[in-house]
Amino acid sequence: MKLVTASFLPLLDASILIAAREKGFAEGEGIDLRLSREVSWANVRDRMAIGHFDVAHMLAPMPLASNLGLTPISERIIAPMALGSGGNAVTVSKALSEALDLPVSLDDPAEAGRSLRRLIAARQSNGDAPLRFGVVHPHSSHFFELRYWLAACGIDPETEIDTIVLPPPYMADALKRGTIDGYCVGEPYNTAALEAGDGVLLTTKNAIWRNSPEKVLGVREDWADDNPEMLGDLLRALYRSAEWCGTVANRRELATILSSGQYLNASAELLEAALAGPAGFEPFAHVATYPWQSHALWFYSQMVRWGQVEHTVEHASTASRSFRPDIYRDVLAPTGAPVPSANAKVEGALLEPTPVGAGQARLILGPDGFFDGRIFDPEALDRYISEQRRARN
Repeated sequence: MKLVTASFLPLLDASILIAAREKGFAEGEGIDLRLSREVSWANVRDRMAIGHFDVAHMLAPMPLASNLGLTPISERIIAPMALGSGGNAVTVSKALSEALDLPVSLDDPAEAGRSLRRLIAARQSNGDAPLRFGVVHPHSSHFFELRYWLAACGIDPETEIDTIVLPPPYMADALKRGTIDGYCVGEPYNTAALEAGDGVLLTTKNAIWRNSPEKVLGVREDWADDNPEMLGDLLRALYRSAEWCGTVANRRELATILSSGQYLNASAELLEAALAGPAGFEPFAHVATYPWQSHALWFYSQMVRWGQVEHTVEHASTASRSFRPDIYRDVLAPTGAPVPSANAKVEGALLEPTPVGAGQARLILGPDGFFDGRIFDPEALDRYISEQRRARN
């Protein structure tokens, strides 16, 4: 058996790694997958950088940040696989929800944002303190998508709200205590606040950007270079695990596995509700495990927009190459898995599920639209970044 060490945070989107161990998919590929539960993304980042783990359940923008030199200890990290899409939501306190004129549907983030903008304006007129929202890390989809949504709704996330970083497991407690007014976090911490009666869903990641990327398999590049066969075995195991996790009939068993104290340490009933809930975590369908370089470049565009990194040709190339669809394709195409032939796509162009490739009937892409109707074409990166900057100003 080949030993692979991996870290994870107690979130639903760690399911693929956890099920790979517990359901024998890793063992079936000759992998002894050792999992280490961590409390924060900073822990994952730092322990990966000093070589404590070979691979990690990782925020999708985190490999980019490491490769762009934005982390305390920079280490070359690649993402040869995504660990699903969706699964995040914006939850607010009951007091804040009662002050808002909320839309009937969670699928209307524009109306929710307009209501929030009106409330913020009223609070400013009254001299009230800014609302405070929690995010899990400044290099996270949560951070960028929350800001994208707020800005598109006419709210300046730099000046009109306060944002603080908290580990995911602490979010619901911080909301209950009144430390924050709302948060953007992965499941099951939205469902936990709802079921405790402490929070109300305002909108979801999938409503802001349909079928959008969330977590990836972060891999130390030196380890990948030294162990290509082992990495291939691991990706095949994780692909089989993703397919199992994405089968609705397996939800109850998956929730029971995840409920263990060594994993998410929550009731199976809560986790099953979160798996079926509106936040929409998808482990497998719509090629949810494919590491699109257009996803990496969209995150990069937001890093530039919010002043985390300067836009240069070299930086854009580094960001794009942080996601490795070539490795994914080389490993999984020979198994017969439906794999896109492209490394990137135009994001926001598909408004409906779309079959791709006459010989790959099972390959369905989209919908992938942004709630404001914007399109991100990675071939027009400079123009997109320029437009985003003007919108910010």
